[in-house]
Amino acid sequence: MKFFSTNRKVEVVSFRDAVIHSLPADKGLYFPEKIPSLGEEFFTNLESYSLSEIGHHVLAPFTKESIPDSKLEEIVLEAFNFEIPLKKLENSMYSLELFHGPTYAFKDVGARFLARCLAFFNENNDQEVTILVATSGDTGGAVASGFYNVSGVNVVILYPSGKVSELQEKQLTTFGGNIRALEVNGTFDDCQNMVKQAFLDSEINDTLNLSSANSINIARWLPQSIYYFEAFKQLENKKELVFSVPSGNYGNLTAGILAYKMGLPIKRFIAASNQNDAIPRFLVDQNYDPKKTVSTLSNAMDVSDPSNYPRLLALVNKNFQALTDILSGFSLDDNETLKSIRTCYQQNGYITDPHGAIGFDALKKLLKPTEQGVFLETAHYCKFISTVEKALDQSINHPDFVSELMNKPKESIALNNNYGDFKSFLMN
Repeated sequence: MKFFSTNRKVEVVSFRDAVIHSLPADKGLYFPEKIPSLGEEFFTNLESYSLSEIGHHVLAPFTKESIPDSKLEEIVLEAFNFEIPLKKLENSMYSLELFHGPTYAFKDVGARFLARCLAFFNENNDQEVTILVATSGDTGGAVASGFYNVSGVNVVILYPSGKVSELQEKQLTTFGGNIRALEVNGTFDDCQNMVKQAFLDSEINDTLNLSSANSINIARWLPQSIYYFEAFKQLENKKELVFSVPSGNYGNLTAGILAYKMGLPIKRFIAASNQNDAIPRFLVDQNYDPKKTVSTLSNAMDVSDPSNYPRLLALVNKNFQALTDILSGFSLDDNETLKSIRTCYQQNGYITDPHGAIGFDALKKLLKPTEQGVFLETAHYCKFISTVEKALDQSINHPDFVSELMNKPKESIALNNNYGDFKSFLMN
């Protein structure tokens, strides 16, 4: 399979080239020329498949020309070696727990797959690969964990100073070795823009072999579709299925629509947003108008101009009606987010993180009586412990891994919100 740029101004490339180069020269995003349809046999046998087997079936059509099938099997076995349980809460509402990987966030799925793909592609390459990644919270930790001590790979993580939780910061600043963290005086969008500029800077690319671990990278994005199949597998009643997806950069949401396009019988999606609500507003008036980024309690979604917006349009061939037929928007402010955490706990004895709480509230308000609703619980609540304790007005016991991590020394490099300074760092 080949991959084209969403701006369609450059030639199509292989999966290998799309992964290694991450961002097309025309500033689009790589997208598959064809969305494969999973056959009847796959869905007949779905309930018997492990997570890695689902991953193999879903990803093979995209990767087979670049990764031998036996190698892909090895990659998915290593990458997807944890569970993704579906927990029933109330009536027809479920939480899909995506935090059972090594960094307790959904980013483990895509980051671990990407790391192993790049390691395979770099086996016979004498030049080291430099991974650039911007993070609003969880991506940095997942990438650091996935790429730590991977031979021939250096990782540079940019994160907005003071705008990630303390635990998230520890997860991306305590590895050392081939992992370097840049603490940027700015927003996530600032970090993301600097990363994009670097990929389009010919001087840097003549010197360094760059790749990205954000969801702009096709190998980070595609695996996120597999947990929609995993959720479907675990449901008893699979009719009129609605997914409520906490949405920041829209990698998760677009991966869900990709699963739908591959044949998964999903009725509709809800893009559950915080006050950075460019997409929910777009779904109402067809006017894409990103505002200045607002800092919120659900910081991983503090993205005003989502990178995956071009993929969202590509999935429906830029047909707005086709998009709104399967997708609606929803947004929640901080006060309502705290209320949602409290409501979910009081009614179900279940603790959500601030992002999952928005997904939960969207289902509470928008789910119809005949529908089955699943919200994505994208991170363990302990990563946002102060917010959760504020919402519940009580102290919560910390898991052991929290204390261990918090005692590790932070290692970061302060960086101004200035591309010239970032370029100098990379070139020196």
